[in-house]
Amino acid sequence: MNALQKIDPTKKDLPRERIARHGAEVLRDVELLAIFLRTGRMGRNVLEVAQDLISEWGSLRRLAGCSIAELSQISGIGLAKAAELKAAFEMGKRMAAPQEEKVSIASGRDIYKVMRSHLSLLPYESLWTLILDARSCLVEQREIFRGSLSQTIAHPREIFHPAIVKRAYAIAITHNHPSGDPTPSPADRRLTERLVKAGECLQLPLVDHVIIGMASSHREPYFSFRDAGLI
Repeated sequence: MNALQKIDPTKKDLPRERIARHGAEVLRDVELLAIFLRTGRMGRNVLEVAQDLISEWGSLRRLAGCSIAELSQISGIGLAKAAELKAAFEMGKRMAAPQEEKVSIASGRDIYKVMRSHLSLLPYESLWTLILDARSCLVEQREIFRGSLSQTIAHPREIFHPAIVKRAYAIAITHNHPSGDPTPSPADRRLTERLVKAGECLQLPLVDHVIIGMASSHREPYFSFRDAGLI
């Protein structure tokens, strides 16, 4: 349907009613634009103002290329509406852009590469949950606890909760040793065992626990329970 088709200002089936009744896909460009404009100006209703904009610029695509300054100078727009329109156009552009390639988590080194900037220099212990999808790609990482694991009660409920909310396929966890030595402590081993058992009950497996330290001449800067055959 021609986006420049003449609008009947007396028509009662306005864009908001049509989108609620029939869905956004049936609306013409001018009607979609009118929803964002919300109001018209003296002597011109909102559909007519939207029609004027598209007639002047030729298409929504060309209108989307206008700056906020250009949009705000158009009669009936103003700075507030210009900002809202620009935000809507930018949102559409971002949604149409190709998604960034997800990070695959296939080994402890992958977790170390993702998390070393967060953890390697902290003066305190910080434990994170890494949420993974069915292809072992990272969906999200979230800090769960701060403080020594020997002093903080790292309960499986809090560790698994973000993954349950996100409907994850699996999780990994990682924390740092401020001493720089990533060798797991007895508390680290006990926590890992508890989480493996909890994951089995939840059918949400713990695939790795990586401890991040600092590099030295005689050891790796991290320890992976999975790489070590302990998970």
